[in-house]
Amino acid sequence: MHRLAELEVFVAVVESESFTAAAKDLGVSKSFVSKEIRALEDRLGVRLINRTTRKLALTDAGAGFFARARQIMEDVEAAERSVVQLNTEPRGLLRISVPMTFGIEYVSPALTKFMQSHPDLEIDIAFADRKVDIIDEGFDLVLRIGKLADSSFVVRKIAPVRLMLLASPSYLEQAGTPQRPQDLADHECMQYTYQDTNTWRLDNGDSEVAIQVHGRMRANNGNALRDAAVSGLGIVIVPDFMACNQLADGSLVEVLPGWSVGDRAVWAMYPHSRHLSAKVRLCVDFLAEYFNPVPW
Repeated sequence: MHRLAELEVFVAVVESESFTAAAKDLGVSKSFVSKEIRALEDRLGVRLINRTTRKLALTDAGAGFFARARQIMEDVEAAERSVVQLNTEPRGLLRISVPMTFGIEYVSPALTKFMQSHPDLEIDIAFADRKVDIIDEGFDLVLRIGKLADSSFVVRKIAPVRLMLLASPSYLEQAGTPQRPQDLADHECMQYTYQDTNTWRLDNGDSEVAIQVHGRMRANNGNALRDAAVSGLGIVIVPDFMACNQLADGSLVEVLPGWSVGDRAVWAMYPHSRHLSAKVRLCVDFLAEYFNPVPW
């Protein structure tokens, strides 16, 4: 580091053609500049600058050394600029993991708009409903839906999500409409594979009921379960963003509307960092604004 400081002083002296001017530019004393130049020449064992009372002149060795030293200092400045720009303007590669259906339907169009505003940014999107390992798998940012356990990561809420208990009118006409949560035990209740229990919990504000359910179909994708429900195969729990169109056209209706199966949220998660990169910070800010209000 001291050798780099010597180069900085040497280049400043040559470019300003004055020890006094160099000291002013660097914010140090003239004696400090003189000391640094003497130390540099002593270490190299060669005179770099011929000094007179009227002007400074580079020796042959000094001229060659100056060309190399100035290039080094320009490279250092360029390196610093690149880091500063990374923290002010998003650029480079952003690796992000998003849930499958939510990612395809909603996040992908959002990120397309984000990229249009930032031409130096590249994005690699991984669509997966499983819980990825942010660090080991090298993600800059992860979106997850649900309730989050305590985490060492930075977490920010992006959008609210309501879970809904749904079935098709044809299924309810055939199997009967549940009137109370306990009735679900006698129905075909399709289950999401990543939910490692067959217990559904419902809450009406006054009490919570836990019901053991069963069904012939399980899947690790919400779209598949939703479409099976539309076909009349049973009752399903899916998030509101996944069923808004089906609710609108009447192919699905809410079951036990006085009971809630839970509210969740879309969360942005990223590793803690004192100096968060612009690509992550601005992307999270953009998504939070994009989903307020929620498009579904």
